[in-house]
This record gives sequence, structure tokens and C-alpha cells, in this order.
Amino acid sequence: MPEFIRIFFLELYKNDPKWNFIFFYDSSQADRVMEGFWMTLELAVICVILSVVIGVVGAWMQNQPNRVLRILVQGYIQFFRNTPPLIQLLFFYFALGQFTPTYSPDGWLEIPIISNVAWAIISLSFFAGAFNVEIFRAGIEAVPESTKEAAESLGFSHLQTYRYIVLPLAFRVSLPALNNNLVNLVKTTTQAMAIAVPELLYQMVSIYNDYSTAMNASMLLLFVFYITLVAILVFGIHRWERTVLIPGYGG
Repeated sequence: MPEFIRIFFLELYKNDPKWNFIFFYDSSQADRVMEGFWMTLELAVICVILSVVIGVVGAWMQNQPNRVLRILVQGYIQFFRNTPPLIQLLFFYFALGQFTPTYSPDGWLEIPIISNVAWAIISLSFFAGAFNVEIFRAGIEAVPESTKEAAESLGFSHLQTYRYIVLPLAFRVSLPALNNNLVNLVKTTTQAMAIAVPELLYQMVSIYNDYSTAMNASMLLLFVFYITLVAILVFGIHRWERTVLIPGYGG
């Protein structure tokens, strides 16, 4: 941190103790903020990617002739859509976590092979993935049957038709709804704090628990960070929408 920034925020705290931006002049607190920042980005990026993959695979399974497969996917969707994400997170970590194998690096302490960070990624990805399945399903249904029949008449298999024809068109139709769901997912990553994942909210709360005068500054930093992160995500997806736009498909 540049010296003039450290001096500025230290003087601000001395003049107005309600605004203690301690992470701008105390290197140890700055390290905690950066740790939380990178953990939040890691959670957001991995969960977004996995939830999209789950959505694509689930939508494909919903369109299969196998009735059992369709029922399983529908059961998954109903479970994750109809329960709060925080309850899901606690269920994965505390209930399913009891059955997780452990290992002992020092022969004494037992450590689960699935960490709290991994459980947060699994839970949040499945939560958003359930909504993505329905988003992609709607996109697939928007593709005209004549388009699918034309692909089959050219010798495409069912999987090839889905991969090369249906999915690209459905993806374009689904982007606006997908944008909303992914934004909601990024904001929901703050709930990982409940299982002690050291993301940004967890670190900010820890800082102002240690330094009560830092509460206002911590919440302001959180507010600015999430507005910026969501704005970047929305801007990126909107740019992507314009890039892949096809007249008549989501345009």
C-alpha cells in the first residue's frame, strides 16, 4: 500500500473514528481483505462454470426418451428450487459431511477429504444449476422442430443435433435469463460464510469484530466490491449477447 494512502486513512480515522479503514493502513488487515477477495472470486468463477455445465447436461437429460432419467432430473430441480440455498449449504456441510472420509496427515488430526470450500462450491453450483436446467430447457423448446428435423435429415445423430444445432441456438435464447441467475449466484456466495469459508464477507465481519470502529468502513467496502463484481459480470454477458446474436433467436 502506498505511503500516502496509509497516511490519509490513518488521519481520517484519527479525525473521525467512525470511519476506520484499517485495511488501508494496517498490512495484516489488508492481507485478510485480499484473502477474502480472492476466495470470493474463486467461489464465484468456479460456481458459475459448474452451474452452467450442470444446466446444459440437465437440459439434455430432460429431453431424453428415458422416463427414469427425466424423473431424476425433475426431482433434482424441485429439491434445489424449493429449498433455501442456506439450508442446502448447511445440509451438505453438516449432514452429508458426516459421511465424508477423512485423512490424518500427522497421525492425530482427522481432516475431511472434502473441505468447507469444496462443500460451498458443490452446494452453490447445484443450487444455481437447478435453475439453469430450466433456463436451458426453455431455450431448447424455443428451437423450431423443423430445425431439428433438418439436421436429422442431413444425417446428424440425436447427440450431434443437440451439440451442434440445438444447444448453440438455445444458448442464445437463454442468455438474458441466464444472466439474471448467474448474478444471483454471485451474490449468494456470501452465504458460504455460514460454514466458515473465508470469503470477503467472512473477513470483513472478522475485522470489525476485532475492531468495532471498522464496521462502517467494512460494510462500505463490501457494498462497493459486490456492485463492481456484479457490474463486470453483467457487462461481460451483455457483450457476449451482442456478439452471438442471431436474428430471430433471442434478439
